[in-house]
Amino acid sequence: MPSAGLAPRRIAQLSALLAMFALFTAQIVSALLPNIPVFVAASAAGLALDTFLQYRDPGLLAPLSKVRFDALVRQLLRDMVILVGLLRIDGIDPTREQAPLVVGVFVFYAVHFTCQALSVLVRRTRTLPIVTRNIDASELRLTAAPPRILARRQAHRLLTFSLPITAGLVATAATQDATWGGLGLGAGLTLLVAGTAYLATWLLPKKRARSEQQVMEWLDKWLAKYRPTTAMYFSGGTTSAYQANMWLSTLSQLDKPLIVLRERFMVQKIDATDVPVICFPKVSTMFSLENSTLKMMLHPANAAKTSQVLRIPTVKHAFINHGESDKLSSCNPYAKAYDEVWVAGPAARERYALAEVGVEDKDIVEVGRPQLAPIRPYAGPPTGTYTTVLYAPTWEGWDGNPGNTSVVLAGENVVRELLADDKVRLLYKPHPMTGSVDPRAGAANERIKAMIREANTKRSGARPGPEAAAELTRRTAELDRLTSTAFRASADEMERMLLQGTPSGNREAAIAEATLAWEKAYWAAFPEWEHRIVTEARPAIFACFNVADLLISDVSSVVSDWLSSEKPYSVANTSGLSQEAFRTAFPTVSAGVVLTPEADGVPSLLDAVRHPEKDRFTKARATLKEQLLGPSDPPSHIRFDSAVKALCAEADDRRVRMESRLANEIPSPRGVGDELVSDDAEPSEAEALR
Repeated sequence: MPSAGLAPRRIAQLSALLAMFALFTAQIVSALLPNIPVFVAASAAGLALDTFLQYRDPGLLAPLSKVRFDALVRQLLRDMVILVGLLRIDGIDPTREQAPLVVGVFVFYAVHFTCQALSVLVRRTRTLPIVTRNIDASELRLTAAPPRILARRQAHRLLTFSLPITAGLVATAATQDATWGGLGLGAGLTLLVAGTAYLATWLLPKKRARSEQQVMEWLDKWLAKYRPTTAMYFSGGTTSAYQANMWLSTLSQLDKPLIVLRERFMVQKIDATDVPVICFPKVSTMFSLENSTLKMMLHPANAAKTSQVLRIPTVKHAFINHGESDKLSSCNPYAKAYDEVWVAGPAARERYALAEVGVEDKDIVEVGRPQLAPIRPYAGPPTGTYTTVLYAPTWEGWDGNPGNTSVVLAGENVVRELLADDKVRLLYKPHPMTGSVDPRAGAANERIKAMIREANTKRSGARPGPEAAAELTRRTAELDRLTSTAFRASADEMERMLLQGTPSGNREAAIAEATLAWEKAYWAAFPEWEHRIVTEARPAIFACFNVADLLISDVSSVVSDWLSSEKPYSVANTSGLSQEAFRTAFPTVSAGVVLTPEADGVPSLLDAVRHPEKDRFTKARATLKEQLLGPSDPPSHIRFDSAVKALCAEADDRRVRMESRLANEIPSPRGVGDELVSDDAEPSEAEALR
């Protein structure tokens, strides 16, 4: 069944469609009768509704476009019906008064199609073969984009410039005076012709971007000057950017780093960073990296386009993943395509050995998880009135395994048990993709949220003063200013490239400091007894880790990351396996309490958190932490940096070997090193037979 949150949206969409068809029906019928008051009202209301929805919520009209009844067809039909209606109204001379109006309407549409053709041409000339961020690309003659209504929004342009025309024709129908129609046509045509002429200026030489060849030559020069050594390669869908973003802080600490993307939209999905970003939409342009100083690439995810970059022989490749768990996805056979597979600790090495997917042990490098540094270690049992519990289930996955997520079978039971304890503050942070595959997960997620909201209405207590909310507002504005770039609504990728040139100052350090200040203000702005539903990007899950006393999750990388704190945790078993089989199949749960789908072990779990002497997994967590994440000494960031340098050295060695081999294989010029043969020498028998 669909999520309850979609019902109001579908009702609004159905209402908009019914209203649109009702107005068209009223306009056509009243034009044929004719009924001038209804005809005038229906014509005006139809255009007003269409224009309003296009600007306010065009998604409501999306079904009409699917059946080819888009804005152009609707407006053309609307104008034609008005012209037919004028024929049916006495007092208007069809030859002397209406004919010029008909001609004017056709001229208007001719100009509209001309403007549309120009907009397509302008967009093509402004589409560069690459997209960059944090790189000064002013040499490419980047310019601001034309107004969006002219360049990109055909429906908005048509409806907006049609307003005076339709208004004039409707006024003519109401007054039987063709002057109004002529004035409306004159106004609409003047605006559209002026807009079309203005749009055409973007085809002039001073506004045109450089050719593909010139852009790639510029990129080669930039690469030669910047001399990158390590790049992070990423390709994915609109919701997958978090897989790359979690590595940004680690990447920025490397020498001459670079981010390589494949999808144009992903350039703006990457979080704020000072690392140069280059997007190569086409394979042919990406191969410019082969002649650069780039030595290795880090891959946080497997993607269909990854195989394309693996063809570059001068670059070494390491798979770093975006999280580790006991799931089969953490030992994907695709990993054997990389030169090395970097894992956190010994557990992942054993996981690959047991999976037998072709990844050799010699190619596995243990580097820890350097991005876990912000997670604070265990500091003892809760000291305040409330025990903060973080319930962070993962999503349902693609394979339909009921053990992937606890939301469907156990989520409501877990939350119900937690809410029943008056001394618990619950933080609920579901995976952002929850419900994207299984509607039952989405429905259960909504019911859990409703339970938490209802529980909050039954609680009361002191709230922070207004100064706390004001501080959060101030910190939010400061962090937004640092992490986001304000673009005009009309800005296209070329204009964004112009605005996102070389960053000034150490922006990442400023963002890190502002983030810590924001997190402090966030938790201070809410009472300690209030349950929280955390579905926005902020606070991040590590920030939730630092205020939580207990984690309840599923078999996922969240558990591995949480273990760096050595705090108590629990995993819900919805796989159908017995507890013994579950612990055997998933080693990451070996140092935590296993909950049944009924969640009947929650009270004793909370008791162990509040009284550490009852916690029988304290030593097991410390042991499992080292097994999953590796030793604490040397620190993870040092091990990661050493692995980078080692693989870069291998790339250098390979280049030297290949250059030497090529030098030996190239034949020497004729006569060099050989005996000279005189012109009058007798040819050999073999030569004579040639």
